[in-house]
Amino acid sequence: MLAAASARFAADGFAGTTIRVIAADAGVDPSQVMQFFGSKDDLFAAVMSVPASALARFDTAFEGSSDQLGERVVSAFLAAWEAPGTESEPLMAMLRSAFVNEKATAQLREFIQSRLEHGAVGADQASKALRAGLAAAMLVGIVTSRQVIGVPTVLAADHDLLVATVGPAIQSVLVGSG
Repeated sequence: MLAAASARFAADGFAGTTIRVIAADAGVDPSQVMQFFGSKDDLFAAVMSVPASALARFDTAFEGSSDQLGERVVSAFLAAWEAPGTESEPLMAMLRSAFVNEKATAQLREFIQSRLEHGAVGADQASKALRAGLAAAMLVGIVTSRQVIGVPTVLAADHDLLVATVGPAIQSVLVGSG
């Protein structure tokens, strides 16, 4: 049931997903889904556990010096969001659902902000948080353009081109220009 729900939330978002469709995808009765999870919101929360492999991608981006940090972060971010289904589906489900579900919005916000604050440089926590938030806005915009909206030129760009193009901007936002 979790696998069916994960795939469905990733494909259709929270608003476009129903318990009946998830049950049909899983080959079970809708009452079984409700028995195990209680509600669509509770099922969504269970699905949203981000895989350890995605967390590891983000965490390793911050290992090492600040040289090329922007490129490492962009590469890790794209790799996690565009990975095979079991890794990217919870992230895509959060992204699609964040537009209509406050739980998903909060989870996505906390997930991205906490990951990016590791590499942000600032005199104080507020400065680090702002830098992380701006980098998050840029990166989520790229993923949304590629995976949700399908902006042709962004969708057609390969991983290395995006890293080379966006990496320096993320570098500047996270660590400054000097």
